[in-house]
Amino acid sequence: MEKTSRAQTSLSKYNNSWYKPGSILKQLAWHVIGRIFINTYLPIPMFIKAAVLKAFGAKIGASVTIKPKVNIKYPWFLVIEDYVWIGENVWIDNLTNVTLCNNCCISQGAMILTGNHNYTKSTFDLILGPIRIENGAWIGAKATVCPGVTVHSHAVLTVNSVATKDLDAYGIYQGNPCLFVKTRNLTN
Repeated sequence: MEKTSRAQTSLSKYNNSWYKPGSILKQLAWHVIGRIFINTYLPIPMFIKAAVLKAFGAKIGASVTIKPKVNIKYPWFLVIEDYVWIGENVWIDNLTNVTLCNNCCISQGAMILTGNHNYTKSTFDLILGPIRIENGAWIGAKATVCPGVTVHSHAVLTVNSVATKDLDAYGIYQGNPCLFVKTRNLTN
């Protein structure tokens, strides 16, 4: 044990008993069913994936594409609007609400993280923040969106970048933490 007069992390005092994401039975059922139909390399048709997610409380729009091996923590905290693409190996760690708006794209291996820990508290308390990815936004491969972030309309988070704050509409962001690089100009 370190000898210091400064406060130290004590994980033995960690307590998230206040966090109730759903009944144990519901969580267990999702853990099993989700592995069979969503978090799998089996070629499950999209209409079945949508039906399974809806059965567990997700709101799923029209023409959604969910590629293989997607990990969704709790579908009852998930809204996916129309024409959304979710790439292979995406992890939606939605301990609270995640909204994926129309025509947004979440590329391969991206992480959508609604939970973190308060590193300023010795008890390492759980912190939650909803995530909203607005119309036409694109989260690049292996990029990470952190708790409480809104990715505004048509913003781009480039490959391997990390969004710790809101991204402005039509902005292109890169780095860790990401910084504004330039404006996204769409053509017809």
